[in-house]
Amino acid sequence: MYEAFVTGTSLPDAYHRALAELNAHADITDCPDYNTTQKELSMTFVAAEPLAEPMISRLFIGDPRSLEQYRQEMLDGILDFEVARGNWEYTYHLRMADQLPWVVSELRRNPDSRRAIISTRDEADLESGSPACLQSIQYLLRGDALHCKVLFRSNDAAKAAYMNAFALIMLQKRIADELGVPVGTYTHRANSFHVYERDFPMLDGYIRRIESGADITYPYVDGWDELMEDAKPEIAEMVRKLKEEH
Repeated sequence: MYEAFVTGTSLPDAYHRALAELNAHADITDCPDYNTTQKELSMTFVAAEPLAEPMISRLFIGDPRSLEQYRQEMLDGILDFEVARGNWEYTYHLRMADQLPWVVSELRRNPDSRRAIISTRDEADLESGSPACLQSIQYLLRGDALHCKVLFRSNDAAKAAYMNAFALIMLQKRIADELGVPVGTYTHRANSFHVYERDFPMLDGYIRRIESGADITYPYVDGWDELMEDAKPEIAEMVRKLKEEH
């Protein structure tokens, strides 16, 4: 299984390099759980300055509203109630929420700690048809900055990886702000970094845009952050209606 490692300055820079590496070196493997095939390799991509602008990639399937909703789902748990209703098996927020205060406490206790780890695995995953893809997050205070290293057992490169990374960087920033330190590097590890056969044309389109040299980013600050802020009332109304359904 091919092992890839790429680095970039910004999140889009690292992510686009990861897509190019996947396209160039992936194996075509069977994926019997979904009755399909996939392009797959193991990937580690690093954003040296994850908040560097431009921070938004044009190579993902979402828009400002969907990115803001996903950020709120992971950081604030706006749809956690769907688990209690039996509609979802888990949310990352529910799996992380009780551990986050401990992470901050541990890093305050010992800035050199290697123990500030959040685990998103659960015993329920052993019998689940859709166990959590994100496995763990480790935070390290080094050089007076908060570095973040995440591990995915499985990560859809074309449809999920960018949104996953963006939200996790926003969580990294939240913790860094609480600790009063700058955001350091972001490292994203996926043991299976893949694109399903139905999305091969999507990956081909992404690669053509990368190779064209065209601008494939947007600014976050004074750009998408404002659009995401504008989407908050609509998201809040969606959540309110969902809660009233039962």
